[in-house]
Amino acid sequence: MPDEYDNQATYIRIVESSAGDRADLITATLRDAFRDFLVQREVEVVCFETMKANELGRAIAAYPSILKPLLAACNVAGRAIERDLGIKGLNTYEPRLTEENALVIAGYIKSFLPKDIELNALVHIDRVQFIDKEIRALKGNWEKLIVESLNRTLKGFRKRKFSIDDEEFEIDAAWPASDDIDIAVDVKRIEARRDIHKRCDEIVNKALKFKKRFPKGKFAAIVYYPFVSEHQNVRSRLSSQAINTVYFAGASPESIRTSTEMLLAELREETP
Repeated sequence: MPDEYDNQATYIRIVESSAGDRADLITATLRDAFRDFLVQREVEVVCFETMKANELGRAIAAYPSILKPLLAACNVAGRAIERDLGIKGLNTYEPRLTEENALVIAGYIKSFLPKDIELNALVHIDRVQFIDKEIRALKGNWEKLIVESLNRTLKGFRKRKFSIDDEEFEIDAAWPASDDIDIAVDVKRIEARRDIHKRCDEIVNKALKFKKRFPKGKFAAIVYYPFVSEHQNVRSRLSSQAINTVYFAGASPESIRTSTEMLLAELREETP
């Protein structure tokens, strides 16, 4: 990488001291907080301190599934591997690695790993990371369900991009599949109150750019926002001449179907 750009080692060096201070604090605090429940047990410990980088690399090559907990244990993500090592498209949960790449990764992460770690701790780290990945996948699938539901009523919706004022924008569900976009639906999942201002501004900005690019097009938003009593506030924030309508949808198939059908019915009535 060019010298003017930081890599993972740079980031870790910067925060290493404060992270060590916090680790000492948390260790002392946990011991004090749970002093009546602490027990001593004999556990299996992986000793990285005595392990050579090539030994670690051979282990990763032979058992690729251990890569994810190892990366998580030293706070290295797949993006850092691609950025710093040039290994592209690495699926850290089901990696397909050559022995050469495994050795390169091992040499890269060896200095980031702790001197030793309990085997059960590595298993728990992997479990936490896997659960987080699966939950994010479930949430990401909600957008796909919205698009599928739109297509059941009006076939031809798909993700499309458009450019305006030297900027590129992506429409989550655009119709038709080619030529000028007549209907654009921005699908937005908002799960925290603190995100509402930013996400609404993003929708409005995209709508304004869309109408500038496609003056005759219709722009709508389908929003997932679990605070039902605040839906009207969201509608107010999305009040713009560039936005034709806003609907809310929950996670259930019925909620998704109802919202998409009503949205299309309204937009198609407005379309000449």
